[in-house]
Amino acid sequence: MSLPDAAILCGGLATRLGSLAAQTPKALIEVAGRPFLDHQLRRVASQGVRRVVLCTGHLSEQIEAFVGDGSAWGLQARVSRDPVPPLGTGGALRKALPLLSDPFFVLYGDSWLEAPWAPALRVFEAAQPQALALMTVVENAGRWDRSNVRFEAGRIADYDKAASAPEYRHADYGLGLLAHAAFDAQGAARFDLAELYRALVLQGKLAGHDTGERFWEIGSAAGLEETRARIAWARNQEV
Repeated sequence: MSLPDAAILCGGLATRLGSLAAQTPKALIEVAGRPFLDHQLRRVASQGVRRVVLCTGHLSEQIEAFVGDGSAWGLQARVSRDPVPPLGTGGALRKALPLLSDPFFVLYGDSWLEAPWAPALRVFEAAQPQALALMTVVENAGRWDRSNVRFEAGRIADYDKAASAPEYRHADYGLGLLAHAAFDAQGAARFDLAELYRALVLQGKLAGHDTGERFWEIGSAAGLEETRARIAWARNQEV
């Protein structure tokens, strides 16, 4: 069974990576012998997704040339380019809505996620029609990123990207599900996905799913090296 489409947010400038991403988009940085996006697309396809939309910006032409029509990964791929000035992660997703199923998955272009996707979809479907979106979380307690989610009794009680209080023990895992209607009340032209999630929490329309697994990221130099080691280790286990 095919899962909903997936949008990959890969339009960032990757300023924390300095010269590594000056001439190469973050999505194409080498990780364990391949461009990171190659690993991501393999993972997306392995979950049962068949169509993917790449929300690009910085050095988009390189990503477009690399991915082509997506057939190398058994996918149908399309690109939605962010204009200048950029629309933010939320605005980029809203621009891409005509290319995406309703609902659709979304993941960050610098995240490596190993948790299965189907359980998140089941939780989201069970939470409808009340929920317009779902955020996957992991009990982080400040280990891998800022803990900014209060996840209580199987639901997102609060989400604040700047939170630092002890009761915020979970973090955004990096995989979401969004119905098109989640964007209806967002009036701003430019906004981030975090702002949309925050608004949905306040409306009681954001479901949650604890993956029970950690995430990896390539947005920082330290995170990149850790992700390289993790993916290399995983590939060795397959041999």
